[in-house]
Amino acid sequence: MTKEISFKSPGFSQRIKSMLGVDFYRLFHTPMFYIFLAIAAIIPAMIIGTGGMKNAQTGEISPQLYTNVWHIIAATKPLYVVSDISQYANMNMVFIFGGIMVSVFVGHDYKSGYVKQLFTTHSKKQDYMISKTVTCAFAIVCMCITYLLGAVLAGLLKGLSFEVNYASLFLAILGKMAMSLGWASLYTFLNVIFRKYFGISIASSFFLGTGILIIGAASIMGNSSSLNIFLYGSSVYACLSSSVQTLVTCIGCSMLWTFIYNVAGSVILSKSDVY
Repeated sequence: MTKEISFKSPGFSQRIKSMLGVDFYRLFHTPMFYIFLAIAAIIPAMIIGTGGMKNAQTGEISPQLYTNVWHIIAATKPLYVVSDISQYANMNMVFIFGGIMVSVFVGHDYKSGYVKQLFTTHSKKQDYMISKTVTCAFAIVCMCITYLLGAVLAGLLKGLSFEVNYASLFLAILGKMAMSLGWASLYTFLNVIFRKYFGISIASSFFLGTGILIIGAASIMGNSSSLNIFLYGSSVYACLSSSVQTLVTCIGCSMLWTFIYNVAGSVILSKSDVY
């Protein structure tokens, strides 16, 4: 009597664990990841450090953009439309460079042929979207942390004020980090759409990350919190007057973005040539 050997296909948790293991391994062994961490730290340090410096040619002293270090982390109140560049020059800038990093990371999958090899043995397209979103969200959170460290160090060296409501500050930082998941899902989705056009995927990620879309829409439709959350995400809702409700809004918005873009990306991958 011969025994029949049956092979049970791996479950969802096993598949995701396997893909996350590969993606995190590739992330930690990619120099680009550490370069972007350094960029995130240099940005606030450069903005703070160049303020109050004397121009060698004209003798004029450049204005100090910030007197309080925490203003480079978040705006003082919920930000919907940028009326002054200093309002936007905070941790939201991480999402711009984070989009470029995601484009490079996902784009390498197609350039290296990794996607072709992956989908030959692993047909679940939604697993790819989830794994890439989680991995890239982790990378953006790490950029938020190095941005914070760079800002604090530069603030100490320049002697800026550290006065703030620390509970609100903590909630604002958590809110922006929570939005990393939503931004990562958006950027992954864009790179799935423009997978054959690397330059366009980077440009589209940069364009949406700058918030130009909401600024333009608000100039036509008027300023509103609902417009902000729908088009740009509650990352601009997290500010130095944040409350627990703010954090909940950020988490909810991020989860909604993640669901929408992961489903949409999975559908696109399943109905098109992924190579």
